[in-house]
Amino acid sequence: MKRVFTIAEKNWQGSCLQYKWQKTLGNYLAVAGFNSFSRSRPRRAAVLMALARVCVYVLRFDNSIKIFDRHGQRVNEFNLPGKCVAMDWDKDGDTLAVIADKSSGIHLWDANINKISQLDSGMRDQMSFILWSKTGPLLAVGTAKGNLLIYNQQTSRKIPVLGKHTKRITSGCWSSQNLLALGSEDRSVTVSNHEGDTIRQTSVRSDPADIQFSVMKTDERASPGESTVSVAVGKKTLFLFNLTDPDNPIELAFQQRYGSIVSYRWYGDGYIMIGFSQGYFVVISTHIREIGQELFQAHNHKDSLTSIAISQSLNKAASCGDCCIKIHDLTELKEMYAILNLDEETKGLDQLSWTDDGQLLAVSTQRGSLHVFLTRLPILGSSSGTRMAYLTSLLEVTVANPVEGEAPVVVAVDVEPNFIAIGPYHVAVGMNNRAWFYAFGENGVERLKDTEYLGTVVNMCLNADYAAALFEGKVQLHTIEGEEQEERQTKLFSGGDDKYRILSHALTADFLFFSTDTGLIQCFFIEDWQNINEYRHPVGVRRIFPDPSGTRLIFTDDKSDGFLYCPVNDMVFEIPNFSPTITGALWETWQGDKGVFVAYDDDKVYTYAFHKETIQGPRVILVGGTKLPFSHKPLLLHNGELTCQTQSGKTNSVHLTSHSFLNTNFSEASNEQLTQMLQKALMLKRFQEAWELCKLVNSTDTWAEIGRTCLHHIEVELAVQVYRMMGNVGMVMSLENIKTIEDQNLLAGHLAMFSNDFNQAQDLYLASSCPSAALEMRRDLQHWDSALQLANRLSPDEMPFISKEYAIQLEFIGDYVNALSHYEKGMTKDNKYQEHDEACQAGVARMSIRMGDIRRGVNLAIKHPSRALKKDCGAILESMKQYSEAAQLYEKGQYHDKAASVYIRCKNWSKVGELLPQVSSPKIHLQYAKAKEADGKFKEAAMAYESARDWDNVIRILLEHLNNPEEAVRIVRETQSIDGAKMVARFFLNLSDYGSAIQFLVLSHCSDEAFQLAQQHGQMEVYADIIGPEATAEDYQSIALHFEGEKQHLLAGNFFQKCGQFSRALKHFLKCSNTEDSLAIEKAIETVGEAKDDALTNQLIDYLMGESDGMPKDAKYLFRLYMALKQYREAARTAIIIAREEQSAGNYRNGHDVLFSMYTELLTQKIKIPSEMATNLMILHSYILVKIHVKRGNHLKGARMLIRVSSNISKFPSHIVPILTSAVIECHRAGLKNSAFSFAAMLMRPEYRNKIDLKYKKKIEAMVRHPDTSELEEDSTPCPFCGFQLPECELLCPGCKNNLPYCIATGRHMVKEDWSVCPHCDFPALYSQFIQLLETESVCPMCLESLSVNQVRRISDCSSYLQLNELEQ
Repeated sequence: MKRVFTIAEKNWQGSCLQYKWQKTLGNYLAVAGFNSFSRSRPRRAAVLMALARVCVYVLRFDNSIKIFDRHGQRVNEFNLPGKCVAMDWDKDGDTLAVIADKSSGIHLWDANINKISQLDSGMRDQMSFILWSKTGPLLAVGTAKGNLLIYNQQTSRKIPVLGKHTKRITSGCWSSQNLLALGSEDRSVTVSNHEGDTIRQTSVRSDPADIQFSVMKTDERASPGESTVSVAVGKKTLFLFNLTDPDNPIELAFQQRYGSIVSYRWYGDGYIMIGFSQGYFVVISTHIREIGQELFQAHNHKDSLTSIAISQSLNKAASCGDCCIKIHDLTELKEMYAILNLDEETKGLDQLSWTDDGQLLAVSTQRGSLHVFLTRLPILGSSSGTRMAYLTSLLEVTVANPVEGEAPVVVAVDVEPNFIAIGPYHVAVGMNNRAWFYAFGENGVERLKDTEYLGTVVNMCLNADYAAALFEGKVQLHTIEGEEQEERQTKLFSGGDDKYRILSHALTADFLFFSTDTGLIQCFFIEDWQNINEYRHPVGVRRIFPDPSGTRLIFTDDKSDGFLYCPVNDMVFEIPNFSPTITGALWETWQGDKGVFVAYDDDKVYTYAFHKETIQGPRVILVGGTKLPFSHKPLLLHNGELTCQTQSGKTNSVHLTSHSFLNTNFSEASNEQLTQMLQKALMLKRFQEAWELCKLVNSTDTWAEIGRTCLHHIEVELAVQVYRMMGNVGMVMSLENIKTIEDQNLLAGHLAMFSNDFNQAQDLYLASSCPSAALEMRRDLQHWDSALQLANRLSPDEMPFISKEYAIQLEFIGDYVNALSHYEKGMTKDNKYQEHDEACQAGVARMSIRMGDIRRGVNLAIKHPSRALKKDCGAILESMKQYSEAAQLYEKGQYHDKAASVYIRCKNWSKVGELLPQVSSPKIHLQYAKAKEADGKFKEAAMAYESARDWDNVIRILLEHLNNPEEAVRIVRETQSIDGAKMVARFFLNLSDYGSAIQFLVLSHCSDEAFQLAQQHGQMEVYADIIGPEATAEDYQSIALHFEGEKQHLLAGNFFQKCGQFSRALKHFLKCSNTEDSLAIEKAIETVGEAKDDALTNQLIDYLMGESDGMPKDAKYLFRLYMALKQYREAARTAIIIAREEQSAGNYRNGHDVLFSMYTELLTQKIKIPSEMATNLMILHSYILVKIHVKRGNHLKGARMLIRVSSNISKFPSHIVPILTSAVIECHRAGLKNSAFSFAAMLMRPEYRNKIDLKYKKKIEAMVRHPDTSELEEDSTPCPFCGFQLPECELLCPGCKNNLPYCIATGRHMVKEDWSVCPHCDFPALYSQFIQLLETESVCPMCLESLSVNQVRRISDCSSYLQLNELEQ
């Protein structure tokens, strides 16, 4: 806020001033000195008494009233007979009324003629109060004795009212209804009407002061207007007196720390702002529910507060004290709007007062000076290009060019202007009918001249050479300076004879535009000095805003609608979403945005863009809106930045939200914000910024959006780049194909088609050099109506083909009448288009049937070569229930299934029978079968049912009518038919074949019936066999309980085991009779193995050991038990015992098999083989090999194995003598005489001698008597572990001390180079010997599994088997 001027008269020094602003206009300020003693406060009385003497001394010589204008210049001064007591301006500010001490006259100063006059009051006592009415020419004057005078200035009538009060009238107020409230030292308040009649009176506790009228805030206002009188009583309380409720006044008291009430003001909807002497600033509400509550409180001044003031026009409140003024905004009191410091005023401030318009704020001081501050400046400004001029003080204009960075230039003007205009080289200011012109020179701004016009200038525009002034509905164009031809120096544009009034005008570099109240927009070309264009609008045009070039012009009309007008081609476009409150518009001055402009009102700025070239033609779009800060007037728009003038005389920049992408840090923006900015950039055709935004968002949708916008604006090259970025190959290729097209309409048509705007595309195609493109497009889109219309105009030869395509679509949607018509129109009757004509004929056939002309349609379909047509027509006829014709067409088209089906519907069985061999549909066969069954032809019915794969009916016919149960049973077994199985079961039940009945009941999932039948007829075992593995645990339990009741322990135990009840199963197995003992024990072992229950295991072991019945069972069962329990070590020990017993009993093969099975099981479980088991198995296997080799005649191999067996003869106690005898004989045969002698000598022992077979006894005795010790030496082969050479039948290597693996074919130790294994038992064998053995034998000598030579393979790497052998050891 700027200080405008200060008044400090010498005569006033040391006194307090009283002053009054002229009401309404605020052009004058009346000031009078005032005796400080009379204004002193009690708490400073001592100090002020001394000052009073000085003041009285000074004021004794200054009883004058001084009138100043709003710039601080003294306008008039007149003396009073005594000191000024009070003064007031009338409601219009025309007359100032003053009363003085020691005078009964009232001094009246007329502001219009600057003259003073005097009015005799007729009162004999001293006047103490004066106040003009708010609404009329009434003046109220109060006296020191309580009398009242009401003076009507208009009629000069005086109404004296004596005795209104008994003491001095000190304060008062007029209401808007011309009621007068007065306060007096007699501590009473009266309310009188404009005639002086008292209508209300009330007493107060102390002296009343500062009386005001207002409207109290209530829920229901009883009467309109100001009905509440507020009074500051004794400077301590606030007294509220409601005229409609006089018996219930309200008196509000405040906290003592606030001090005394200095001043208060009403504002808003019943709010009161109160200033207190201790510096407090309080706001209260008068609403009855809020009375007594402080809405706001601030300690604005530390020591004291002397005055408060409110400006309703500014919506501001001010308080003064402590040498400073503090200003608040009434909408947000907590925020401090401004602080004005007056540090030079050491004695303190006194009174605050605002002009009615809020432009000027005056504050008087206690040392006798008065300061005036500019709080709101008239918002006057203008711009030209990027240069602007605006009012920065009442007598100061600033010229600035922020875009080009020029330093602001301040122009001091002589008058407070009403308008400002700026051009490229000049600035003009003016008021009323006069304007002052200034030129921009190298040395600053120079004043050129001033010009007077024939009326009050409303607006002015400048260009480089000319000025145009609008006044009284006319425009005067004249040169600013320079030597122009006389006829070109000035021109007056007027309607003449009241044809029209010019409402608005604008000046560009070359043109003068003006608009009239009749809707005329005239363009005057300055260079040719003539009108060159005019446009007539239906209603009056209020404002016009051309762009700098003059090729586009925005205007608003009397309906508050906005339009954009192009004078070049007289095209007019309505501006969309144009607010009726719009007050002005600005064009973008940045060269890249020539088509962008803004329209603004008091609250908002709307950004628009004019797109000259789009596929839809020129258009105006709304880009966005931006909120305008309070009291901001736009002056200049450049690159999205709006420069605005404010009330304070400064400029402020507002960034338009439509251009937010220009001043946003993209890295901090969200994807949603980036997308919004992208949309704005595309609306403004800022493609470079849009590209960068798209790269940041990087989504398919945003790239597609920029692509569509490029198509819309016919930016083909950029669209190609965008779609290439998207990877849209089809669109890129399409655009590449059309980008060289020079015909703008054709190119735009293609782009409109790509954008799916087909109507626009058609219009553009038709306006282009290639109108047939519209027909091609409509055909491709299947818009047949449009295509036919275009073809009729552009290419009649294409109509038959389009008619056919159209007919197909009409047929599809069910419009058969029109479809038939278009099929008939599609016939060309030209052999070149035979296929086309056939398609049309087919359509005619179908449509004829649809339309009810069945004979024509059927005949056409039969003659037509297409099978598909016959099928289609048959289906149509079938839907129309024309079965005979439909079946005929199906048969002609060789659709036998369909034909048979339709013949069935019309009961033509003979035709069905003819077609049946060619029919594949089971449904038709089924229908035929039912018909034959109804006729009693069961065999044919059965065959038809079988063809239909309806097996249940086949079975039913076979059982009920053909008596062929064997075939029925076969079908049930093959098809697993549940219903068929039930029928067969019932059949067998009727024949008392319960086993078969049970079987088929189970097959039909009738388990309960099958179980009951088996139970009734003793067929439970059959039932159990039938249900097999599919039975559930409950089924097994039911069977087990049945057998338990029948005392059949083996079967009961078997089924208890299957249902998992192992304890009960074991119990029944152990109860079995001796005849079933072996099987029962086997099942018991299996049960215990499954149960894995220690108690059951111990129970079975006790049984096997004879603990329960004293009869031990065979050890093989214990072995099998251990095997079932997977207790392999115990099983191995048991196996050795069993094998030993078998050997002792002479059952060498059984012992061998027990050991072999245990051996393999231990290997499988990776358990170390006991050496005793391995040795016993080797000896028993050697014994078995003896028989094999002797049988094959290989006595040497047999002898070698007999030597090994005889060396362990103790393991064969039952056959010692026969084995030794065989060893003697075989060794003798093989040439092993010494070995034969050794075994013969053993036989001569007394215990064996008598047991020798008599056939061999003498020969053996002879061998002993005549010994031959010759021996065939045994061949040596290498050890497979260490390679040591040792006899081939030796199984212990002296070199490495390893037990060597032996050959299962010869008993010899294995050799690495001749290694093979049995593929069944994996035991090793010498490959060469194994092959020889298998030439005569067909089984493995170890595992007795069938084996052939082809199954044996030589193994080159036997290391894995040697490692296994080490594990066994």
